[in-house]
Amino acid sequence: MLRSVFSRNFSTRIATRPSDLVGNTPLLALSSSLVPDALKGKIIVKMESMGPCSSVKDRLGLSMINAAELDGTLKPGMTLVEPTSGNTGIALAFIARERGYKLILTMPETMSVERRMMLLALGAEVVLTPKETAVSGAVAKAEEIMEELGETGCMLQQFKNPANPKVHRETTGPEIWADSGENVDVFVSGVGTGGTLTGTSQFFKGYENTPGVKPDMHVVAVEPQEQMLLTDAMGGEKIGEQGPHKIQGMGAGIIPEVIDLSLVDEVVAIHSDKAMEVASRMWLEEGLPVGVR
Repeated sequence: MLRSVFSRNFSTRIATRPSDLVGNTPLLALSSSLVPDALKGKIIVKMESMGPCSSVKDRLGLSMINAAELDGTLKPGMTLVEPTSGNTGIALAFIARERGYKLILTMPETMSVERRMMLLALGAEVVLTPKETAVSGAVAKAEEIMEELGETGCMLQQFKNPANPKVHRETTGPEIWADSGENVDVFVSGVGTGGTLTGTSQFFKGYENTPGVKPDMHVVAVEPQEQMLLTDAMGGEKIGEQGPHKIQGMGAGIIPEVIDLSLVDEVVAIHSDKAMEVASRMWLEEGLPVGVR
């Protein structure tokens, strides 16, 4: 019996390196009380947490490093430098480790201890910047380090790198469309760099001379209520006091160059406390470990 089983010609699906596992994450329909009774459709989430380092930034890290290697910006022996709020840094760290690059990350001191520990475990050097300067302070520090490194340094610049939206245009969008049976009416995305929102929306609505698969897709951008830059840019009214927030990875305090607001139909601002409350409910009601606790 055992002999007959092991003599079969099975096709193998074995990755040879961690970056081979980036992408093709599944969709999950929420079933809890988080879904309003009046909603006639379904709320479906894309489980980017099932990637190698548990976030959508795995795609971004891989895309930027691949593009830099391809155009010669990044060569063996060079040092990668990047400002990050955490997840992009984690993605870059595992790919840099895989490919033998040294990595220096600058990040605001307000970012979670867990993220710092994970980055250090992956061999990255972490330089913390004052919380008062937010992401702009991390960017300034990264630029300072680049000046010191000279030609041996490479900064990928996630907030302006075209490889950022490109990877979502070519992978995230098509995956959602195929796995949903080409049946999605509203696309909702939180905004950090704006790459996920922009690239995926370009796939749906169209990009340059390529028509979209669903031009009338309703695109919703989500930002912290305490930092309503997108709302302001779209002509909306700010709500409450503006300043620091607790939603790590979103609301960087700038409007990134890669974001295309012409694709956005609606901006929704969520207060940090509400976001954390819903994240807790996702743990308890859906069994999904989302957000930072």
